[in-house]
Amino acid sequence: MRLHRRRLTPEILLAAYAVGVFPMAESADDPELFWVDPEDRGIIPLEAFHIPRRLRRLIRQRPFRVTCDTAFSAVIRACAEASEKRPNTWINDEIIRLYEGLFAQGAAHSVECWREGSLAGGLYGVAIGAAFFGESMFSRATDASKIALVHLVARLRAGGYRLLDTQFLTPHLARFGGIEISRAHYHRRLAAALAHRASFPLELPGDGDPLAFVPAPVQSSRITS
Repeated sequence: MRLHRRRLTPEILLAAYAVGVFPMAESADDPELFWVDPEDRGIIPLEAFHIPRRLRRLIRQRPFRVTCDTAFSAVIRACAEASEKRPNTWINDEIIRLYEGLFAQGAAHSVECWREGSLAGGLYGVAIGAAFFGESMFSRATDASKIALVHLVARLRAGGYRLLDTQFLTPHLARFGGIEISRAHYHRRLAAALAHRASFPLELPGDGDPLAFVPAPVQSSRITS
């Protein structure tokens, strides 16, 4: 179903997310939007988020300065840029306008990775109740978006969130523990998350180490006598 851009407001977007649908554009050049309600939905279970060992080692080196909500407009515009790996994007000017409106209301958040004062990567999404709806991410430096994702999950776990919606499952997200569930299962999980309140922390407690909030899985050992 296509939507005339003048009919959409940030409030309509929030109502749509609350019932499990979200808007997209055919391309960055297409001024119109349409609603999406996937039959199979991608999510990352927060309790089962997986960080590859190489990435854990890199995070301990702190290669980027990580912030939240300091450059939302720059992040969404970077996500809209075409690249070699992603020649076409679904983020048009109307998407940018609407999500900037959500950010102004405190209903959208961004995670930014900086290197030498320049934006190296990041992501953005929408928060309602104890659900976070991941929208898009980008990298201008190796592993920047991956580290932004780890910081996002750390904040969601610290803030009491219960659902991380990724909309679709990709091989990249599957490496972090992403799974695909049915529309009916997703709607049940969404309703449960919306029944609770969470708070998005702009800073992580303690020394800001995201690994403190996303511990490595306990490795079982076999003891023989």
